[in-house]
Amino acid sequence: MNKKVVVLGGGTGLSSLLRGLKQYPVDITAVVSVCDDGSSTGRLREEFNTPAVGDIRKVIVSLSETEPLVEELLNYRFKTTSDLNGHAVGNLLLTAMANITGNMSDGIESLSKVLNLKGKVLPLTEDNVVLMAKMHDGTIVEGEHHITEAHSKIKEVYYKHKPIVCDAVIKAIREADCIILSMGSLFTSILPNLICKDVIKEIDKSKAKIVYVCNIMTQPGETDNFKVSNHVSLLNKYLGKRKIDVVIANNGQIDKNVIEKYASLEQKDQVELDKEELKKMKVKVIKDDLISIENEQIRHDTLKLAFYIYATLIKN
Repeated sequence: MNKKVVVLGGGTGLSSLLRGLKQYPVDITAVVSVCDDGSSTGRLREEFNTPAVGDIRKVIVSLSETEPLVEELLNYRFKTTSDLNGHAVGNLLLTAMANITGNMSDGIESLSKVLNLKGKVLPLTEDNVVLMAKMHDGTIVEGEHHITEAHSKIKEVYYKHKPIVCDAVIKAIREADCIILSMGSLFTSILPNLICKDVIKEIDKSKAKIVYVCNIMTQPGETDNFKVSNHVSLLNKYLGKRKIDVVIANNGQIDKNVIEKYASLEQKDQVELDKEELKKMKVKVIKDDLISIENEQIRHDTLKLAFYIYATLIKN
């Protein structure tokens, strides 16, 4: 019987991780934080009062075993002067399926069967949640995309109204052999899963290893000057009794020209692997050159990453 893996996250990081992990014989459940409120997703949330579909679409595409043309179709955005402008086809399909089946979870499941998914995708909640952030200067920012665009130093995140976590999410964590905190935006993709007491309560009961895949680059306002240990410390602060057991981190060097471009255009720097500090924290460190450059974008090498996750899992 395959080992069961639950991956908590959102955004590009989660979908990238899943592309590699689906190549291995594991039962994957991806739990997607649904607080994105920008672009097509934001308009659909406002019009249909549904959870955010954009990150769900990305995850579905990454787990799909269908033809590349289907991936292109789901990610296709209309370019027109009508109300369809900017909408992704996959976002519209998910919204339609949610309306047909009565909720987002059933809508995802129905679409998953059509697209032959290598795993299960669950929204963290069926609620139309609003993420809030308190900045270090005391200002309060409402809405995920406003938080991201603020580029101010974030002190904490919380929900405007407490969401009800889906029962299926709790069940998946309860049955998991490994719980993975995906790479991605700490405050707006990962922590939205961990600021729910029901999730933390279930993780505390679990005997599954908790694995964190650390970001390669810092993010303005979120993790400026963060080393790997700072990422782990922040996540441990939001976790309960259980803390991170294993961190998978990059120790490869990025081309100087690419680093300079990121620093000047995006105010991002490479995350330093501070092994001695992590040793004090009693966290097992798996390190390797995990860098993959795609169209001058720094990404994780998803196959290497998946190999290390699987190796950790079978040793569990």
